[in-house]
Amino acid sequence: MISQSPLDAAFVQNPYPAYDRMREEGALFHWDDFGFLCSAQHAVVNDLLRDRRFASELPEDLAPKIPSHLREFYAFESRSILGIEPPSHTRIRSLLTKAFTNRRIKEMAPQVQALSRDLVANFPDGEFDLLPAFAEVIPVTVICRLLGVPEDMAPQLLLWSHDMVAIYQARRNRALEDRTEAATVAFMDYIRGFVAERRKAPKDDLISELISARDEGEKLTEDELITTCILLLNAGHEATVHGIANGVKALLETGVRFGDDEKENLGIIEETIRFDPPLHMFTRYALEDVTVAGHAFKRGEQVGLLLAAANRDPAVFEQPATFIPTRKNARQLAFGAGLHFCIGAPLARMEMLNSMPILLAACPNLTLAETPIYADRYHFHGLEKLMVTR
Repeated sequence: MISQSPLDAAFVQNPYPAYDRMREEGALFHWDDFGFLCSAQHAVVNDLLRDRRFASELPEDLAPKIPSHLREFYAFESRSILGIEPPSHTRIRSLLTKAFTNRRIKEMAPQVQALSRDLVANFPDGEFDLLPAFAEVIPVTVICRLLGVPEDMAPQLLLWSHDMVAIYQARRNRALEDRTEAATVAFMDYIRGFVAERRKAPKDDLISELISARDEGEKLTEDELITTCILLLNAGHEATVHGIANGVKALLETGVRFGDDEKENLGIIEETIRFDPPLHMFTRYALEDVTVAGHAFKRGEQVGLLLAAANRDPAVFEQPATFIPTRKNARQLAFGAGLHFCIGAPLARMEMLNSMPILLAACPNLTLAETPIYADRYHFHGLEKLMVTR
């Protein structure tokens, strides 16, 4: 049993000592502040992510009543592949996989490199915040181009996205929920109108391909189409922004730099993702009465899976609190595992691999101008700002 507020300032800035204490509690422990069992051990987190007796949504008969002020948001969430299970998950993910190909992602690499060079060339003199100047721009621009959404909409898309995903934070309150609902309605209205335009004049982009799948009867409803587009915009940049920023922070603090070998550079990227990932907790619900790791779960019981804690489990990673650029990270869990493994993982890796090396090569004297501060957004773990000088 652990009492550790996710809002505690020291925990927000550095949760890893707390994760070490949690891991020592055993395979499962009760996190009092959340009110459910969690695991900080890699083996348990990995197994439960893959265990089909657990799901990311409650069994329908156990689901709580949806509050009226969040009706549209929960309707959106009920169609999202992040939360739904087979057969709906299988149907929608298979359509996404057909459109979200490795070929399409690889073709974006030169664009990410060019965008990175342009951003670096326009850095201001003196101290500046690397988040709005670099880390935030690349992911939202890439996902806009992939989907075909106008890039000049990026600032508005960021605002809607931030307000939508804010509902998953530990500091959730009614005012935040109202912003989430308003953003959901506005975002869906915009995408619905954009889909209508693309249906009349399709182009070579993801939205046009998803519209084609919808209209050719591959069982993607209009609401699922709109939800999936929004999900790709949200998930396609929220985590990657912090993946880039957290990664640059780690590299500046350790002095590690990229070389000319792409495989070695990808290893460094992978270590930044293991070392300080942008998402720290996934939750799952038992679909049946089942005993796992010595605990008899009741149907509908929730369990928290601490991805970042699992990524620092000494049973799997030698010297887990040390940044080791040559580490083999095949077992890191920052992107999840199993059925809900992040479909955008290849895109995130591509963006990081084709932006961070260019940044550090073009700015060899880049240094931290002040101690980076993490934002109070648990279970997200991202910087409030990243002030640097070059």
